[in-house]
Amino acid sequence: MFTLFKKEINGFLNSFIGYIVMIVFLLMTGLFLWVFPLEFNVLDFGFAGLDGLFILAPFVFLFLIPAITMRSFADEKKSGTLELLMTQPLTDLQVILAKYFAGFALVIIALLPTLVYYFSVYMLGLPPGNLDSGSIWGSYFGLLFLGAVFVAIGIFASSITDNQIVSFILAVFISFFLYMGFEFIYTFILSGKTGLIIQSLGLNAHYTSMSRGVIDSRDLIYFLSVTAFFILLTKLSLESRKW
Repeated sequence: MFTLFKKEINGFLNSFIGYIVMIVFLLMTGLFLWVFPLEFNVLDFGFAGLDGLFILAPFVFLFLIPAITMRSFADEKKSGTLELLMTQPLTDLQVILAKYFAGFALVIIALLPTLVYYFSVYMLGLPPGNLDSGSIWGSYFGLLFLGAVFVAIGIFASSITDNQIVSFILAVFISFFLYMGFEFIYTFILSGKTGLIIQSLGLNAHYTSMSRGVIDSRDLIYFLSVTAFFILLTKLSLESRKW
């Protein structure tokens, strides 16, 4: 399994996909946070914080993570190497997890350089260090768990088609619906207790909760459950080839 994991990581980094994803992510967040005169601009905001990053990053992830995962199984199916891969002394779940953790590792690598933003804002505060570090670290954890779910969705979307474009579109659609769909239902259709229950089914509600700096076990269980659900769906999708 570890050998396949390394192969997947090398596949990302030896092609230009991994580098493009990281560059695009850092370029987009950097421009919005430090260059463009918008509400996300740290220098114009007048308050030491990284709220703009944690508002923007999920929407960037919605497109970049499906771009990472779209080839995971779709490319294997199209090239005819999936059956060869499955003859290796690995279970279906081990193959899925190797590809999943490779995609998640790339998300972590893409996030690491953004720590420069944190230290920059830390030093820009008056006095230096005058910022809410608890909410920032909570938001980073939230982004990691959000990325974990998006990777699982992308792996699943790639497992049900041999077309990378179809996989990308499907992963974007599912990810966007889980992230914002329930918010739209709550805002425009339902309200009250029923609306709150509907809202709590979405990723955004739990991501926002973690962004307050409080790591609630309910949020952790939610993210882990959704991730496990899509990994299970991927396993069922791969097993269907034997039926």
